[in-house]
Amino acid sequence: MIRRMRHCLALVAVASALSACTTLGPDYEEPTVEWLDTWQTNLYGQVGGVEQQAELDLQFWWQVFDDPVLNGLIDVARTENPSLRIAGLRVLESRAQLGIADSSRYPQAQQATGAVTYIDSNQSDSLTSYQAGFNLSWELDFWGRFQRSIESADASYFASIYNHQDVQLLLNAHVADLYFKYRTALLRIEIAENNAALQKRSLEITTRLFESGEDSELDLQQAKTQYLGTLSSIPGLQITATKLHNAITAVLGRPPGELPELAGFSGPLPMMDPVEIHDIPGKLLMRRPDIRVAAWQAAAQSAQIGVAEADLYPSIALLGTIGWSDSSISGSSSTSTLGVGPAVSWNLFDHGRIRNNVRVQDARLQQAIESYRNSVFQAAREIDDAAISIVKTQENQEILTESVKAAKRSLELATARYRQGYAGFQRVLDAQRAVATQTERQLINQGSHIGAIIDFYKALGGGWQLTPIDELVPEETRKSMESRTNWGDLLSAPLPITPEK
Repeated sequence: MIRRMRHCLALVAVASALSACTTLGPDYEEPTVEWLDTWQTNLYGQVGGVEQQAELDLQFWWQVFDDPVLNGLIDVARTENPSLRIAGLRVLESRAQLGIADSSRYPQAQQATGAVTYIDSNQSDSLTSYQAGFNLSWELDFWGRFQRSIESADASYFASIYNHQDVQLLLNAHVADLYFKYRTALLRIEIAENNAALQKRSLEITTRLFESGEDSELDLQQAKTQYLGTLSSIPGLQITATKLHNAITAVLGRPPGELPELAGFSGPLPMMDPVEIHDIPGKLLMRRPDIRVAAWQAAAQSAQIGVAEADLYPSIALLGTIGWSDSSISGSSSTSTLGVGPAVSWNLFDHGRIRNNVRVQDARLQQAIESYRNSVFQAAREIDDAAISIVKTQENQEILTESVKAAKRSLELATARYRQGYAGFQRVLDAQRAVATQTERQLINQGSHIGAIIDFYKALGGGWQLTPIDELVPEETRKSMESRTNWGDLLSAPLPITPEK
């Protein structure tokens, strides 16, 4: 028995040494993006609303607006938003998937068996049989199949962490964008109501003049048309404001209803001082979470080629059995067994299935590489689009500010000349229409300018933080999961610091 045990141990040692023989498939290297070395965004002069790149704090970029209400909304969204919670749960899922892959380092089957059989015949004799055993099956990682599986799961794990960061980035920008669009809609309603009140007074004047015979019906109908036209625009603006309000409640993880965080806020939209930004370094662009996700996804797919290639070669496994049995027929006898040895299986005739699967995995890798490169292209485009939008909306804002001043002055002059009898009422109506139009255009452009600033920070990849494991999902959710399933330390062990790939 001792000699047999020695032979078994020697066989295990030899098999273990062979299990690390080779690793099939390519070793992943992040694809190069040659044009990044010379790329510069077209800033077209001065960029409004952002600081010098050296002084830019991307992590909390929304604080540049100096708006406590916005800060509070983002804080709530970071703890209550459903999409962010789902992204956190996907990190936990990928952590468990990595544990599954890592288990392949050890024997795949470790089974304890047992059975008891009792047979009572019509005669006096009876049979009682007892069996117990332990079976082990260990497929050795001779071709690196399991090593590549672990690499793939590990890369997917890091991709899920970066995806959580990307969801944070998009969430913060989305909250800021909804907030300022909502404020813009409320201000547009206010402008429309003020214009309607002004036009209503004009309508009342023309009505009195017409009824007294001092003015024509044409002036009356024109004043009425302008007043009713402005009045009719308010319900549409109110619909827009309500939809934006509901969108904010949804992003905060709440049903439509009141938002205490928005109660009592008022005032104009913030005006950002134009400050020059120098060239955007390519390395900053490459730190965007979505690009890191694409890189890790390509790494995960690269390892799948090695997993597929391993099927071209024989599978070498180590089998072991320890058993004991006892049976009695009006007596007793017992037997113990010990068996160990290698087993080989090889798919020799698969009609091209395995090789075509390798090709499938390689094509998927190339798709992942192209997706990664496309992500870089899109990131550069988003930065450039946001930069030119900031510059041109700032330029347009200056023009519109002067235009509003001119329109208001024109209304003053037209009203005075009408009262003095030097001009018809049509000049007053035209001046009122110009004030209403230019004032709204100025507000809309200001909102677009703020939206461009938000897009710029988002394009730079700002607005995310490394999230501790205990903040990945709410405590209540973790307790609920632990009550259903034994998670071990997966809900408490610190997350790794995501390395560059």
